[in-house]
Formats: sequence, structure tokens, C-alpha cells
Amino acid sequence: MAEIITDLKEISNPSAGDDAKKIVVSGIRSTGNLHLGNYYGALSKFLRMQDDFDCRFFIADLHALTTNPDPNQLHASVKNILAEYLAAGLDPDKATLYVQSDVPEIAEMYLLLNMHVGIGELMRTASFKDKARKALGLTGDGEEIEKEIIGNQSSQARVNAGLLTYPTLMAVDILIHKADFVPVGKDQEQHLELTRRFARRFNSFYGVDYFGEPVNFNFGGEAVKVPGLDGSGKMGKSEGNCIYLLDDEKTLRKKVMRAVTDEGPKEPNQKPSQPVENLFTLMELVSEPSTVEHFRNAYADMSIRYGDMKKQLAEDILKVTTPIRERILDIRDNDEYLAKVVKQGAERARAAASETLRDVREIMGIRGIR
Repeated sequence: MAEIITDLKEISNPSAGDDAKKIVVSGIRSTGNLHLGNYYGALSKFLRMQDDFDCRFFIADLHALTTNPDPNQLHASVKNILAEYLAAGLDPDKATLYVQSDVPEIAEMYLLLNMHVGIGELMRTASFKDKARKALGLTGDGEEIEKEIIGNQSSQARVNAGLLTYPTLMAVDILIHKADFVPVGKDQEQHLELTRRFARRFNSFYGVDYFGEPVNFNFGGEAVKVPGLDGSGKMGKSEGNCIYLLDDEKTLRKKVMRAVTDEGPKEPNQKPSQPVENLFTLMELVSEPSTVEHFRNAYADMSIRYGDMKKQLAEDILKVTTPIRERILDIRDNDEYLAKVVKQGAERARAAASETLRDVREIMGIRGIR
């Protein structure tokens, strides 16, 4: 399990000048728009970090290619997410904001690092198995799933190599910046541990002490898991259970009012079912504590009306998302500003990445004839 730093006090003086700032790296895949889960799970943490750390936040369009998106849709998603980053409060003068594919050094180092990564360890990652099962429509589990994945390749349904080597690309995203901290949720902790393993392996193989081992940092406590509206799991684009930061008032209210619940408590102080607990979890994120307490008490004494709870939840979510939505609409069509932001971000990111790649090539023996 990757080490997790939870308190700023554990980090030695991050604000003692730019040279002393610890490096934070994180990114979000460019698939669709950002939702409430992205905001509370990632963006809200980014905002807290950008003043005290050397933050490098990217839009992961190369990672998005594993699902073979429509080219026009991919381009639009990159632009939308950049606008959403900025609208949420990320400041390009404080943090480096860039598009992953604008840093070609990442792709080259991805190839080089793959030479030290085993197919078996990649196939055993939980995320690969889950995504492969979905891609191929498989239901198996355990060790047999690897045989099923290999045996079910066809032109209509196949698992591409990019999906398999996703952890390598993620490791490069991190190591190319020599990141100290990588804020990740539970579903990405295994990938971060692989990054640490790959760093150790590289150092050991070449007899160097070049890469450090980045750790997770989530500002204390458990990583936030924002539930979806469908009664199970977490909020996710592919699950269709999202509240998007860009949703207008009518759409958002309709989504919340349609959220899955149950028939109501059958006895006092009954434990809420998972769908109802999901609504309470969302309310704890966006509502005043007194509001949460009111509905918790109403559930406990069996007087709760889910319709009233949903109306209040929608109202409180709108207080969070409406100002962001207005800024998104204002920024999204300002192509000149967006182009300036990514150009500046790419220049900063490439300055660090090119230095690391140069060192890695030298260490691996890829040197020019002198």
C-alpha cells in the first residue's frame, strides 16, 4: 500500500521559497465534462495545494485514447476540462496547467520505462481487469480472467495495449516531474504503488539513486468517495450517475429528484439503505451541518420525506455549481485565453520533463556519438 501523507505538518516547510516547494502532480482524463465527484475528489484539493506547492496539473488526453474516443469529441473534452479547471479556481500563474500530449517527452519516456515493466504485473492490476471485463463483456474473476482476456480478442471486442500499460504512462506522468506528492483516490492507490515499484526497479537496475518514491497526500482522513445518483458505487462518467459542474438548474434538479431511494425506514433508528446513505453523503459535502442533522433526525424518527430531502439537496448543490457553471460558460469560448494558458503550461512542463528525459536516456545508454 502506498504511503499516505495526511498532514501539512509532516511536510518540511513547503512555502520557504519556490526552490523549496514540494512538487505535486495530478491529472484528470479528458473524457466528457467534470462532475461533482471530480470537484470534491480532486479539484477542491488542487485549490488548497496551489499556493503552497509546485503544482503541475494536467489534462490526460493520452490516457483517454485507451477508449478510442471520437477525435472531435476528444478535442472538445480537452477544451471543456481546461475551462472547468480554470472556472473552479485553478490559477495558471500559481500552478502549471498543461495538456498531456503537449509534452512529447512523456511519450518517449513511456516507451523507455515500458522496457522495465512486466506484462504479468500489469495484467494483475485491478483496474485493468475491471476495464477489460467491461470491454469484452466478461463476467469471470480471479486468475482465470487473464486467460479469458487473452482468449477473447476479436476485431469487434478487444483490449488494447494502451489499456494494459496505463500504469506505466501514469508512472511516467509522475516520475518525469520527480513528483513528491500525488493526490489519488482509493481506486488509484495501486497505480501509485506501481509507480514507486518502477522507480525502485529503475534505480536498482542501473545502480543509481535517481528517482524518489512519490507518496499520496489527501489533507487528512480517508479519500473522498462521492457517490452517484443510481444507488450504488461512486459517481462516474461511464456509469451515467453524475451531476456535472456544467449542468443547468433544470437538469440538475431533475437528476437529483430522480435519484434512487427506497420505501423509507420501517422502524426508528434504522440504518439507512445504501441509496439513501448516498444522498446523506452528498448532503454532507454540500449542505450546512444543521441541514444534515435535520434530515438524519427525520430519518431516525421515521418522519423523513425523500422529496423534501432531494429538493434541499438540489438547492445546496446549485449553490456550489452555479458560480462555477457561469465561469465555465464565460471562459470556454475565449480561445485566445485558453491557448495562452496551455502554451504557458506546456513550456513549464517541458522544461522539467526534458531534463528528466535527458538524464534517463543517458542512464539507459541512449547517447549520441561524440
